[in-house]
Amino acid sequence: MYSPLIWVFAVVLTVLGATVGSVKRVNEGNQALVERLGRYHRTLTAGLNFWVLPIVDELVIEASMREQILDIDPSNVITKDNVTIKIDAVIFWQILELRQAYYKITDIEEALKNLVVTTLRSQIGSMDLQEIYSSRASINRSLSESLDEATDPWGVKVTRVEVQDIQLPESIKTALERERASQSEQRAMEAEAAGRKKAAIENATAIAESVQRISEAVQGTPRGEEILRYLVAQRYVDANLQLGQSANAKVVFMNPRDLSEGVSELISTPEQRSNNGDSGKGA
Repeated sequence: MYSPLIWVFAVVLTVLGATVGSVKRVNEGNQALVERLGRYHRTLTAGLNFWVLPIVDELVIEASMREQILDIDPSNVITKDNVTIKIDAVIFWQILELRQAYYKITDIEEALKNLVVTTLRSQIGSMDLQEIYSSRASINRSLSESLDEATDPWGVKVTRVEVQDIQLPESIKTALERERASQSEQRAMEAEAAGRKKAAIENATAIAESVQRISEAVQGTPRGEEILRYLVAQRYVDANLQLGQSANAKVVFMNPRDLSEGVSELISTPEQRSNNGDSGKGA
């Protein structure tokens, strides 16, 4: 016959075991779901949780409530102008309601991947290739809004979407590189032409100012025309020397006398030009 002390000891052990077995610890940043007899019973938060009864209660899942990263494999997408490109993206998401995330969808990560690919194809299919490259920020924003709305019934929030890479077919890459090279060459030619035009204008302005100063300097001097003829002849000789030194030199014959007579008109006074005109009529 067993002693009453043994029965007391057995009861204490049973109670102690049941108490210890009914305590569940949940790590910081996580939550857990408990089912009682196969049905949802309650949600456990971080720390020690008591009265999770053995056999009757079952902890079915413990999941992180922190923001998570999901990398989406590259997928083929057809643009509005019928160019097939490969796009891969990364999404940042977070479980807000663990009960909904567990009971509303079977595999949350697989569901998110499929949803991202479907949304990407729909979004990119309404845009031209050039628009995709110039509007990546707006694509990310639009994807984030669409995914966040679609995942709301699952108790999940998509906080951010980033399109990481856009891969083009080799033929499109080659065509774009040629177009960029052509545009760069065109800009270089335009810049060179603008520089030449500016230099020519500055040179013409300098020559005009020089002629004006020479004209003002020699006006009224006794030997002004002789000075001017000397300067013109000097320029004529210098020009011929430069032509002779060039690789594709051409011989140009000019009469310094004709040049000097033309330039002499610049230094003559209005009275002199009027007298010359009157003398010409009299002749």
